[in-house]
Amino acid sequence: MLNNKFSSQLLEKAVTEIGRLPGIGSKTALRLALYLLRQEEGRVEALADSLVEMRKGIRYCRVCYNICDNDLCEICSNPTRDAATVCVVENVQDVMAIENTMQYRGLYHVLGGVISPMDGIGPSDLQIESLVERVRQGGVSEVILALSPTMEGDTTNYYIYRKLEETDVKVTVIARGIAQNDELQYTDEITLGRALAGRIPFGN
Repeated sequence: MLNNKFSSQLLEKAVTEIGRLPGIGSKTALRLALYLLRQEEGRVEALADSLVEMRKGIRYCRVCYNICDNDLCEICSNPTRDAATVCVVENVQDVMAIENTMQYRGLYHVLGGVISPMDGIGPSDLQIESLVERVRQGGVSEVILALSPTMEGDTTNYYIYRKLEETDVKVTVIARGIAQNDELQYTDEITLGRALAGRIPFGN
């Protein structure tokens, strides 16, 4: 991993594991490991315990597949939310991004990705059928397709639109105030909020 010869196998193991995190290079991994080494033992244990507790304890909402601590997430269990409107997103980060706009009061449906044959991801690998079933059960009047404006996102949008054609639900797509190929989670809150407010029927 590094040209350095480690004086401690324990340090080397820690650097290797930290370096597995996305966006963390070998030098950064070493710097973080040495930083943790200088901290009080209690602080490091608290960090480690919180990560293990998160990995073991976090669940996925049985309705929308957002992450949560119980069977139902706080959004789905909130009686003040508009249960007739469902916003379809790729991942949990997109839920957080839209919530930060404070302009949407409906519910969500997290797909867990987008259709990408190049990556071996097909419709059956995503939470698409559960969305269709959710609509068929009634109570949903609008489905907002809020996927990133990429080729994979557009393909997934179209697939979902075709699956929902046989239902009476209104299918809309967020306005293209977001640049082509930009990921939703990295879009600023103002642009994202306007894109949601300016959504249009998918057929358009």
